[in-house]
Amino acid sequence: MRSALKGVLAAICVMTATVVIAQDGYEFVPKSFDGIGKAYMGREIAQVMSYQGAPWLERPNREQQERTDILVNLLNIKSTDYIADIGAGSGYFSFRMAKLAPKGYVFAVDVQEEMLALIKDKIATGEGDNVIPVHGSTASPKLKESTIDLMLLVDVYHEFSMPREMGLAMLKALKPGGRLALVEYRAEDPTVPIKELHKMTEAQARLEMDAVGFEWVSTDSMSLPWQHLMIFKKPESM
Repeated sequence: MRSALKGVLAAICVMTATVVIAQDGYEFVPKSFDGIGKAYMGREIAQVMSYQGAPWLERPNREQQERTDILVNLLNIKSTDYIADIGAGSGYFSFRMAKLAPKGYVFAVDVQEEMLALIKDKIATGEGDNVIPVHGSTASPKLKESTIDLMLLVDVYHEFSMPREMGLAMLKALKPGGRLALVEYRAEDPTVPIKELHKMTEAQARLEMDAVGFEWVSTDSMSLPWQHLMIFKKPESM
């Protein structure tokens, strides 16, 4: 009986140690209305927007509300770029960026099959023949190492349930010197009409990107009505 108890305790200790290692930077917190009850570096992670929200992504007034046209122009896309649209959703940005990279490709990455189905439907109509749907996971975009020139994340990073693992995987997929454009609603501005957990401060974003090895390049908080455009890069030496 005593030896059996020791075995159970030993197993519990092993399990506990494994959790501590796997959850580096994470903690469980009281779940808020829009959160998942898990925090990373002091920030509660927000719930993922379901594929049922796709019409909101494609709403006719989105360009005017968020000036998505300005955002795409600010990315300085080259015609030969290999681009990853992480959390692509319905492909709103994927197809717009694909037009600017006719000699390159846009990898539209999402974890929801239903979102990818919407992208595939658009491709089937002849739109975006250089857009490639990719079924990513919560821990990885499932992209080849050192192949991507530019990654775009629009209002999605704050929903990643495994941001540390995802950050490391994105870093690995970028070419040395490759850029990551992180777009998030400004938490510093109370007038931005978005729920709090779906916003991020520049300071928090830089803290989390730095933790996985990205170098901060610049932050533009003036060009877009509601969002920060934060540019990071993979160090040239990596």
